[in-house]
Amino acid sequence: MFGLLLVVHIFASIAVIGPAFVMPIIRRSARTVGQLNFALGVTAKLTIILKIGGTVLILTGIGLMIITKLGLSQLWLNTAILLSLSMIVMIDGWIEPRMKKIFKLTAESQDHSKEIPAEFRLGIKKIVPIEIAAQLLMVVILVLMVVKPF
Repeated sequence: MFGLLLVVHIFASIAVIGPAFVMPIIRRSARTVGQLNFALGVTAKLTIILKIGGTVLILTGIGLMIITKLGLSQLWLNTAILLSLSMIVMIDGWIEPRMKKIFKLTAESQDHSKEIPAEFRLGIKKIVPIEIAAQLLMVVILVLMVVKPF
């Protein structure tokens, strides 16, 4: 049971990390309002993979903690859990609501062939530091899970 749970946990982490690193690149590649609207639609669909993968990741992680009887006794594990919760707050609390607002504005825009207005670009630029911080947290969490330094 441990082996299967670990494999599912690893695949779930790949399902979460992959889209999380690709989605900002997809959004930033848009040059017109129509492209931005399409990119936001694609990334909105990718968030479903993130949410399912994240849920599986949490459930399998809890299962692994129970099977190995580690519980919350390891500092590296507690740190990873705390960083994961911080990352979830960043993504669900800060990034996603702002992206929904920009998506709504682009969907309502009349001319999809013109360049992205400054207000949309500014909204996206404000999200970039939060996305980078969330991506860095993912890397740190991954390192903690693999290396188990303390």
